[in-house]
Order: sequence, then structure tokens, then C-alpha cells
Amino acid sequence: MTTVDTKDTLQKFIFDNAAVRGELVEISDTWREIQARHGYPKAVRAMLGEMVAASALLSANLKFNGAIVMQIHGDGPVRLLVVECDAGLRIRATAKLAPDAEVADDASLTDLLNANGRGRFVITLDPADKVPGQQPYQGIVPLHGENMATVIENYMLRSEQMDTKLWLAADDQVSRGLLLQKLPRHTGKDDQVKQATEEEDLETWNRAVMLGSTLKQEELLTTDIQTLLTRLFWEETIRVFDPQHPQFHCSCTREKVGNMLKMLGQEEVESALADLGELGINCDFCGKHYAFDKVDCAQLFATPIASDAMTPAEDTKH
Repeated sequence: MTTVDTKDTLQKFIFDNAAVRGELVEISDTWREIQARHGYPKAVRAMLGEMVAASALLSANLKFNGAIVMQIHGDGPVRLLVVECDAGLRIRATAKLAPDAEVADDASLTDLLNANGRGRFVITLDPADKVPGQQPYQGIVPLHGENMATVIENYMLRSEQMDTKLWLAADDQVSRGLLLQKLPRHTGKDDQVKQATEEEDLETWNRAVMLGSTLKQEELLTTDIQTLLTRLFWEETIRVFDPQHPQFHCSCTREKVGNMLKMLGQEEVESALADLGELGINCDFCGKHYAFDKVDCAQLFATPIASDAMTPAEDTKH
């Protein structure tokens, strides 16, 4: 019998009679797998872990078959943070630091990523079944916020016009987060009913945010989902859904690496081959090694033979 590993869990819930929803996520096995091949400094690890939790919280409500890719392009010792999570909550993540970067354990987001005010936060929604010519949706905003939760909240309000509150925490063992969102209410024609409903929604939203704001980082890191749900919202009437289970997954393939080499151009690839004899590329996300020798690279740039050129000529009668 197949058993489901429930260590990594995302729990959705909704407040009864109010357009307010929430999610709690706890990611441990997947988070340790992401860290397995990297020795990130403590502050970088915490920041990437918070992004991992946030990606799962946002991806859980994707309305299409595809992935959400969150990126922060930094101008400090951390040059790039990337987290990818698809609709099935399959996650991969990586960080790139500047050469010889020195990172203090208590470095802030500004210290790491926005030292000169040129940091950028990017969210890409990438459908898996795009039609020909369709481009992924991408939103790019300045890096506004003193922590990861605030950066994402500002993005959601600016780009999605949706009130969102996040509480995030991560260490070397676990990545956890809480999300609350105030949803748009579809109302009828009765203005009085509409006004009452909006007031009730706002009251529930404000109360939920106030309760969420009592949550401290240490409590978030050390308390399981069910306990948090009960502790925070024991006076509320909420409905919970079947839990989902995030997992580590890397989508790298030899074909994708080959396409990357083709984008570099034949001249640059041949120059590198002349120096190295063989090109070895390691996936930044999972560490898998891909080797391309001279024959492999020649095949990448070989001109396909037209199908009609391979058709035998018909016999000619004289």
C-alpha cells in the first residue's frame, strides 16, 4: 500500500460567511532537499526559505496548469533568488551570490538584495500548455519592503489589486508560512445587502489580520499547522479543505541544457570546447551534471536535412 508523506503540508481554510480565505504551509523534507547541495549563509538561507513557503502559498490558488516563478534580482551580495512552484506544489529553488560575498548572520533584506535601491521583484506565471506564440505573464516591481512578506504583499496589492497578508519564517530544518487574503465579493442587486456584506467581510478581514499579527516567528517555526489553526482562530467559524503535499521536483533535462548552449551561439560554444575539451553543466537547482563533448555540440548546431532531400529519386525511363 502506498503511503503519503505528510511532513510537507499545505492546509487551505476559509472563513464561513465572509470573503476571506487562508492557508498554512509547513515544508521540511522539500526544504532540506533544496539545501542539500548548497552551503548558503544563514541570512540567505532564511530568505530563500521564506520565498519557498510563499511560493507554495501563492501557487495553491493557480487557476491554470503551469508554474509560478518568483525571482529577486539583487544589487548587493546576493545577486539572485529563484523559486519555482507548479500547480501540483512541486518546488525547486536556488540562490546566487556575488563572488567572495560576505554575509552577516543578521543581514537584512536591504543589506542582501537592495543595497543601492536597484533590486527588482519578478513574478512569472508560466502555463505548461501554452498555445503557439503565447508568452508567460510577467510582473516586475521595485523591491519595496523590509522583509520577504512585505515585498510580496506590496506586489499583490500593486499588481493583483488583492489585499494579502503573509507571515513567513525559515531555518535550516523547516520553512513555514501563513497567508490571509480578502477576496472580491460577488453580490446581488440589493444595495443594503451589499453594504452589510462588505462591512461584515471587512470586519472579519481586520479581525483575522489582527489574530495573524499575534504570531511570532519563533512560534511559526516550532508549531505544527493544526495547533496554529486552533490557537489563532479558535473563536472563528472556519472550513478546512483536504491538505495538499508539496514536494521537491526539478524539471531540468538534457534537451533544455542543449537549448541553453544553442542560445550561446556556435562560436562561443566551440571556443569553450577548444579550451576545455568538454562542457560540463551542473543544474543550479538539483545539482545534476550534464556533459557535452565535441560530437554532442556538433549535433546541437547541425543543420537538419530537409525531408524531401531524403526521398529516393523516382526511376526515370528513357
